[in-house]
Amino acid sequence: MIHFQTENIKFSLNNKTPLKKWIASVIEIKKRRTGELTFIFCSDEYLLEINKQYLNHDTYTDIITFDYSKEDIKLPVSGDIFISIERVKENAALFSKSIENELHRVIIHGTLHLLGYADKTKATKSEMTKQEDTCLKMLEKMKLKA
Repeated sequence: MIHFQTENIKFSLNNKTPLKKWIASVIEIKKRRTGELTFIFCSDEYLLEINKQYLNHDTYTDIITFDYSKEDIKLPVSGDIFISIERVKENAALFSKSIENELHRVIIHGTLHLLGYADKTKATKSEMTKQEDTCLKMLEKMKLKA
């Protein structure tokens, strides 16, 4: 099951059902099963506190992913993905993208982390971006068919 919720911020996500289908399709294409996924949309301050408490980082970030399946391919993909809506809006402006596009990129970025993709080195970051782009194109095709 895929869930969307908010913490410490007023935010309403549009098109929840198509987004859930998209996320599940990405997981299925990667030959995994969807478990319990929760996307928590929150404020910068809320995510900063999580970053400090669990990762010992005193920096703002757009996303933090907690993997409960530990990339074990036998287990369904499960985790909590915290997304700062303030960071998404700021990054959308910075990269000249729509807020919706940037939000979709961050949603699938967290999902890809749960599927084992990393972004710590130049090479892994390049692969992550390539996967995000492929997934975003898939979402566009799904929208056209609907």
